[in-house]
Amino acid sequence: MPKKKSKKWSQQVSDNSDAMDLKEGVFKQRSAKKIADSLKQSAEQSSRRKASPFQSAMSMLNFYINRAGAQLSKAKRTRLEKAKAELRKDFGRNP
Repeated sequence: MPKKKSKKWSQQVSDNSDAMDLKEGVFKQRSAKKIADSLKQSAEQSSRRKASPFQSAMSMLNFYINRAGAQLSKAKRTRLEKAKAELRKDFGRNP
């Protein structure tokens, strides 16, 4: 019987997708502004992305929020939602 892979598909997507390269622990930072700044910098520097920097950064943030689901604490979810607003502001987009 074949052995099951222990890696989850979401980790594989994060590691191998054409989205972009992220800094280690970007979503564990305590400041929404720092999270947004790190995502913006990664999106602008990445050669692996196919979409615009804004779309790539926002997609990665939404991907993380959606995959964490109910396991996200209320405080962390609030911080990540604030990071979305900061990201929009950094890219000059309307909320």
